[in-house]
Amino acid sequence: SIDRTQIMSLHELNFIDRRENVILLGPAGVGKTHLAISLAVTAAERGKRIYFGTLSDLVLSMADAEKQGRLRERLAVLRNPSLLIVDEIGYLPVTAGGTNLFFQLVNARYEKGSMILTSNKSFKEWGEVFGDTVAASAMLDRLLHHCHIVNIKGNSYRLREYPGLSLPQEQASPRRGRRRSQEVK
Repeated sequence: SIDRTQIMSLHELNFIDRRENVILLGPAGVGKTHLAISLAVTAAERGKRIYFGTLSDLVLSMADAEKQGRLRERLAVLRNPSLLIVDEIGYLPVTAGGTNLFFQLVNARYEKGSMILTSNKSFKEWGEVFGDTVAASAMLDRLLHHCHIVNIKGNSYRLREYPGLSLPQEQASPRRGRRRSQEVK
């Protein structure tokens, strides 16, 4: 249930030149990451620098850099690509320290570089994801200021072979082996 015209327009990559963001929202398995990667491949083919990571991996890398006294350098690395993709916002809760680090990243890229974010949570739920409604609101304020929102509805492509099977979103894990209680530092 996506607007094909909107997706084709995004693939023209004008949003990158204008330093705008794209947020792909929808339940697990509807193609958010697939679309983000498609935009990244198109951008790479046109010579744009890309960085892709899950929210948990990005936050962990910034936390490690902070422990080593190299956070400023890490933020510079993440600020420089034309396009930064942050995948899987909402799959794992983020600690207060992780929220602070991610806010710094969003703030560092604000109006300086485009971001594509994927999330299975509505914007109202981001306060719960980040454990801080004020920080989530401040992030969303910056992210949504120049933004294209793609809201995808539908059932998981991975579960198409099981018609009638319905899993609560909270129990459907994007990766096997992760515990729901795992937190991003």
